[in-house]
Amino acid sequence: MLTRRSSDDGDAAGGRGRSGSSFPPGYWTIWTTVAIDLIGFGIVAPILPLYAKRFGATGFVAGLLFASFSLAQFVCAPLLGRLSDRIGRKPVILISLFGTAIGSFLTAAAGGLALLFIGRVIDGASGASVSVAQGAVTDLASPADRPRLLGMLGAAFGVGFVFGPAIGGLAHFNARLPFVIAGVIALLNGAVAIVRLPETHGGAVARAAGVDLHVDFATPDDGATARRRRRSLGVLAAVGFVAMTAFSGFEATFSLFGQRRFGLTLGSAALVFVGIGLFLVLVQGGLVGPVTNKLGSLPTYTAGLVLSAAGLLVLAAAHRWAVLVPALALLAFGQGIATPTVTSLVVDRARPERRGEALGVQQSAGALARIAGPALAGFLFDRAGVPWPYVVGAVLLAGALVLLISDRRVVD
Repeated sequence: MLTRRSSDDGDAAGGRGRSGSSFPPGYWTIWTTVAIDLIGFGIVAPILPLYAKRFGATGFVAGLLFASFSLAQFVCAPLLGRLSDRIGRKPVILISLFGTAIGSFLTAAAGGLALLFIGRVIDGASGASVSVAQGAVTDLASPADRPRLLGMLGAAFGVGFVFGPAIGGLAHFNARLPFVIAGVIALLNGAVAIVRLPETHGGAVARAAGVDLHVDFATPDDGATARRRRRSLGVLAAVGFVAMTAFSGFEATFSLFGQRRFGLTLGSAALVFVGIGLFLVLVQGGLVGPVTNKLGSLPTYTAGLVLSAAGLLVLAAAHRWAVLVPALALLAFGQGIATPTVTSLVVDRARPERRGEALGVQQSAGALARIAGPALAGFLFDRAGVPWPYVVGAVLLAGALVLLISDRRVVD
């Protein structure tokens, strides 16, 4: 029997990550895979409602299109994460990329709402590439280096946030073109990944080498330890759900908020989002590692939630640019350090052989939040008033902070 030291020892399946400025072999291929995938998503998301209206969709139906993507992701992310624990990260990332390509091409070819929904469901069901890529990075990295490397991976979100909508603007010339481009990007990304993406999961690497062995990742948990792990991961999923509910509610209503209070047009609101995306890239690419090394993962995550709540409260009161800009900076900085840090916390608390499943559950919680957040924020904006999506979001974050701090299974 081959014994593999647990993640606490700092070894990785495909190499040893070290704290510092170095990157483990294969890391940048994983990063590029995620960045290109998210550019494809960023192309589609802003223009999908307008595209759906070509087929007679109401605003409610356009909202359901987004919800169908997230619902499919909610169901499939844990399943694909568990599958990646069994057969390896690379095959599941390839499934995700080629599924995204099929979904995009179906969306481009749609002549009616039925095929449009099918395309979005396939795309959503294939949307586990991010959590599985996170699992691949944690396979490669030492515990001390995980926050830095996951922060860099999080910067890929900002890249997609900035460049995707810009390419989506090609819909001005041909409504189907951005979806074709997104599909081609995913297809080419998958083809490159077949050649260059490394397999990082220990058991899959061993099987590929033709070695028939049992990989002993760690000493089996006793009943009490297993319950503590489940409880800890459940708390992190619940807190992550609340945090994403608050942030996605901001994303869904900010254009309306900016129009009402600051006279923002569609173009100027898009520029604000581009600025937020660039700021997220800077925070996650350069600041997450140093901040986490100094404070620790849990204090950093707590600080991120506090800053996000403060940003939402300041945003609710903003009537001048001098207040709006600091509010957005607080919110983006808080979200920027919280997102990769909670991933690191999940990995630390999951058994090494079940990391993919744990990360899939966390992504599933985020997908559900992307349904609940916009719905709640839109309702509050219409019925309670302009600032209330952000006030309620801050209150929800405060409740999540209480849960996070009071649960000793997470703290310990």
